[in-house]
Amino acid sequence: MTAFRRILVVIDPTTATQPGLERGARLAKQLGAKLELFICDYNPLLTESRALDAGAVARARAALLDSDLRRLHELAAPLQSAGLDVTVAASWDHPLHEGIVRKTVESGADIVVKDTHYHSVLKRSIFSNTDWSLIRGCPAALLLVKPRATAAKPCVVAAIDPLHERDAQASLDKRILATAVSLASALGGELQVFHAFDITPVIAASSEAMMTPIALPINEITDAMREEHTDAVHALTDEASIPRERVHIHQGGARDGLVGLTDRLRADVVVMGAVSRSGLERLFVGSTAEEVLDKLACDVLIVKARGFVTAP
Repeated sequence: MTAFRRILVVIDPTTATQPGLERGARLAKQLGAKLELFICDYNPLLTESRALDAGAVARARAALLDSDLRRLHELAAPLQSAGLDVTVAASWDHPLHEGIVRKTVESGADIVVKDTHYHSVLKRSIFSNTDWSLIRGCPAALLLVKPRATAAKPCVVAAIDPLHERDAQASLDKRILATAVSLASALGGELQVFHAFDITPVIAASSEAMMTPIALPINEITDAMREEHTDAVHALTDEASIPRERVHIHQGGARDGLVGLTDRLRADVVVMGAVSRSGLERLFVGSTAEEVLDKLACDVLIVKARGFVTAP
């Protein structure tokens, strides 16, 4: 079981609505976790320069952070009255994602909760540069929250890829499932599991490798791939005691399959993974995450592999 004991909620000082705060508070209440509300602020007008008095700049920054702290205490007060363990913090830092990562490391947070946006007309998420940078670089689990209410008994979908080509994925899939199981249990929700396999690249590669065109045994290849993927998925889900009727194996593209499933189930959150390779500078975001993030209308929880290396 995966436990979130320290939850860091990023508060946006420019807006009155804070859906991430509601999600973070609910998690803290159900898990008995510590909750920290955090504002990372920056104003380019208050940067040091020869044209500005250093003392005046320092006082202006301090006044801005004092204002942020007052706001945070106002948000924390009703949660503290309800019995939650809530602290607040504000810092001057830039760029925003680096300030959040620094605070995550400093506080020892297990999960970072941050608002993001979904455009219902365009049917896509509107991720900021900060969101994408955190997906690639946040060392803790990252919950990106959409501005929509969640069910009293939420539907949690775990997206796994047990035949992923990278070695780190095997342990990551177990972490994804453990996190999703814990989340569904804590919130009194229901867990579903999703996996997709696509035969198209295999057929294309096989055709290109042949010197002379011949008819490929597509049905046999499809059946063999389906059996291989089904066996790999069930090996993981059986170990996690997840009923097979809640395991969805989709033939086709991951994006359309997962988006379609979450729409049908009215899912509240999708749990998926990101992996990195120690010694490499570039973070590899799992293909499923990369393809579907912008199409999901529900919250997304990004789980990191062990030995995760943050992007520079």
